[in-house]
Amino acid sequence: MSARASLSIGDLCRGVRVVAARELGAYFDSLIAYVVIILFVVLSNFIFMTQFFLTGRVEMKSYFMMLPVLLNVSLPAVTMRLWAEERRQRTMELLLTLPIVPMQAILGKFLASLALYAFFLIGSLPIVIMLAMLGKPDYGMIIGGYIGAGFLGAFFLAFGMFLSALSADQIVAFVTTAVVGYVFVGTGDDRFVAWLDGVIPSAALGTVLRDSISVVPHYESFVSGVLDLTSIVYFGSFIAAFLWLSGVTVEKTRA
Repeated sequence: MSARASLSIGDLCRGVRVVAARELGAYFDSLIAYVVIILFVVLSNFIFMTQFFLTGRVEMKSYFMMLPVLLNVSLPAVTMRLWAEERRQRTMELLLTLPIVPMQAILGKFLASLALYAFFLIGSLPIVIMLAMLGKPDYGMIIGGYIGAGFLGAFFLAFGMFLSALSADQIVAFVTTAVVGYVFVGTGDDRFVAWLDGVIPSAALGTVLRDSISVVPHYESFVSGVLDLTSIVYFGSFIAAFLWLSGVTVEKTRA
C-alpha cells in the first residue's frame, strides 16, 4: 500500500499543520509579510477614507469594491514565493519526502497564505468600528462583504499558487499571477464588456466572458449582501481546481 493510500485523516492534518507553520514562519522571517500587509492596509484604508469624506455614507461597499484591483497587485507578492522559491533553492524534494506528501504541502501552503491574508482584512476593522460609532451601518452587507472578500482572496491565492508551481522565478510568478488576475477582474469591467460586445455584437463576447469567467459579478453579489449559491459554487470550483492543478504540477516536478 502506498504512503498516499495509507495516510489517515490525522496524519494528513498533522502534515498540513507542519507545512503551514513552516510557511507562515518563513513569511514573517522575511520582510515580505510586514511590507505587503502595511502597504495594503494603509493604501486601502486611505482610499476608503477619501471616498467616505466625499460621500458621507455609513457603509463599506466602496472598500469592498476596490479589493479586486488592490488584491490583484498585493496577493501575487504573497504567492510568488510559495513554490518558485522551493524550486529555486532546490528544497522541493526535501519538503516532499515522507511523511509529507504533495497534498499536505499544497494545503499547508494554501492555509498559511490564507492566514497571512487574514491580516489584510483585520486591518480594516477600525473602519467597522468607526462606522458603528457614526451611525447604523447595514451589518448584513458588511458581513456579506467580508465573506466575499474571503472567497476572493482564496481565489487569488489558489491560482497564484498554481502559477508559482509552474515557475522557478519569483518575478515571473508575480507577473503571470498579476496578468491572469487582471483577466479575471478586467472581464467584469462594464466598460470592457460594452466595448467587446460592440466589436462583435452578434456574439456578445464581453457578456459571455463576464458571466462565465469574471470574478467580479460573483464577488459583487456578496458585497450586496446576497449569499448566492451560484457564486459560492463558482468560487469553490475554481479554488478546488487550482489547488488540484498545483498538486498535479508538484507531482510532475517531483517525478
